[in-house]
Amino acid sequence: LSTLFGIVKMNSFYYSVLEGNVGKRLDVFLTEKQEDKSRSYIQNIIDQGNVEVNNKKEKTGYKIKLNDQVELCIPEVKSLNVDAEDIPLDIIYEDGEVIVINKKQGMVVHPAVGNYSGTLVNALLNHCNDLSGINGITRPGIVHRIDKDTSGILVVAKNDFSHNKLAAQLKEHTMNRVYYCLVHGNIKVESGIVDKPLGRHKTERKKMAIIDNGKRAVTHYRVLERLNGYSYIECILETGRTHQIRVHMASLGHPIVGDKVYGYKKEKFKLNGQMLHAKILGFIHPKTGEYMEFNCELPSYFKEILKKLENDLK
Repeated sequence: LSTLFGIVKMNSFYYSVLEGNVGKRLDVFLTEKQEDKSRSYIQNIIDQGNVEVNNKKEKTGYKIKLNDQVELCIPEVKSLNVDAEDIPLDIIYEDGEVIVINKKQGMVVHPAVGNYSGTLVNALLNHCNDLSGINGITRPGIVHRIDKDTSGILVVAKNDFSHNKLAAQLKEHTMNRVYYCLVHGNIKVESGIVDKPLGRHKTERKKMAIIDNGKRAVTHYRVLERLNGYSYIECILETGRTHQIRVHMASLGHPIVGDKVYGYKKEKFKLNGQMLHAKILGFIHPKTGEYMEFNCELPSYFKEILKKLENDLK
């Protein structure tokens, strides 16, 4: 089985330069407009001649002027295939509407540039044919995501009806999502709330950051155990922004252990990613209307590090 994906139509975007943007570099201006694109991607688009200012091609460093008319063309991407792959899945629950899965650390949820195989979607296509199509052919059934190097629980929709019902719960913040993580440092308070807006980082577009005009992001946290320079904590998502827990905990001076993007480059332990695990997921079943809650164990490496730290205290 395989599913065709990756065909992006040639889209043109038009922008008029207003006073607040005068003097900015062309690549910076367009990166701010295209929040899902990195600055290097936009620079490549400009270098390929797909950007015109006042009907004239300009370089990435061009300083835009008041009333400049900028046209950006996103080129067509070659079509690719999403193949069904025989990859083992840790299925916690499955019925005719949903599949609840414990995703292992290191697995990407859906195909994208640089990750065309080995994803959760590739495994799902091999497991079953009945997946919702709302998120397109690259993300069949995918209602929400967790990062590649985050492990844990997520729900997949088998049809569009269930997908819409689950997506509504996410939007209304009624889905119960609880994460466990190990962070650097001794968190002195027993619990707290981080209410800081998140948006795309201004210069490193693959990162998220706390910004004044970002989307509201709220994380509730509670200390479970203090472990000799580390804190083992529970985080409950009130909202679910990209990298939310990782950025919020780093903003408190307690980055997640193993997080090379928002944390420390050197770690005491040999890790393949951040020690962040989506442990509990609760939602209203889209068909029956009953509340269901699932709990999945910490990965073995996570439990081993916790045990080592606990033994150090003895």
